[in-house]
Amino acid sequence: MRPLILLSNDDGYDAEGLTVLRVALDRFAEVVVCAPKSNQSAASHALTLHSVLRLEQLDETTFTVDGTPADTVYVALHSGTRLLPRWPDMVVSGMNRGPNLGVDVIYSGTVAAAREGALRGIPAVALSASAEAKLDSAVTLAARIVEQTWLELTERPRDPAPLLNVNIPEGEDWPLAATCLGRRNYRDDIIYRRDPRNREYLWIGGAEASHDHTEGTDTAAWDAGHASLTPLTLTFSSPEHADLANNVARHTTTTG
Repeated sequence: MRPLILLSNDDGYDAEGLTVLRVALDRFAEVVVCAPKSNQSAASHALTLHSVLRLEQLDETTFTVDGTPADTVYVALHSGTRLLPRWPDMVVSGMNRGPNLGVDVIYSGTVAAAREGALRGIPAVALSASAEAKLDSAVTLAARIVEQTWLELTERPRDPAPLLNVNIPEGEDWPLAATCLGRRNYRDDIIYRRDPRNREYLWIGGAEASHDHTEGTDTAAWDAGHASLTPLTLTFSSPEHADLANNVARHTTTTG
């Protein structure tokens, strides 16, 4: 049986990256798309809890939700057979336009859609490529990574479910390196302006970023022109700060 892939993204259901990736994944898998109605870049792992969501079916295997990337995966997984004929074998998110390197994985809706799958015990891959990458070539590499991940998982335990983050830089031919997260340092600007009625508004987030060049990181691979494959964790626990937490707990008075 061909694997069943739930495909989502954060750029919206009609983004070119998702459309081309779907065709490439169709080569070896069944694919069902459930993606945001509109662009949800930097939505992180937000779920919509205080307003209604609307699900729209565009064709037999294409759905949209007017919510966040995590919403789309949550809805697809917990709607019985309304969207998916069975529990998916993988969740894939992308192909995002632009990288998700280093700290980007905290803010990224692309990574969040994949993470929502991994949290539910489903192997997941988040895929991002430079806007200057040749899209067909990037998608071909991305699909090969997804297929090889699936083949590897047939011979190893899947608990906990793996969560992989892929970044492909500009160009059309890349070596692929297994990496860890690097550091991506943004300028962190806040730009204040006035609208035609003289009311103040602002934009947050600097466009420029500098990278950590430590060997073995995704940021170093990106700057070297290499595609990167980074396994991410779902635990979030920090053993480096266990002593701090133990000392605070031991010495903190909780009465009067």
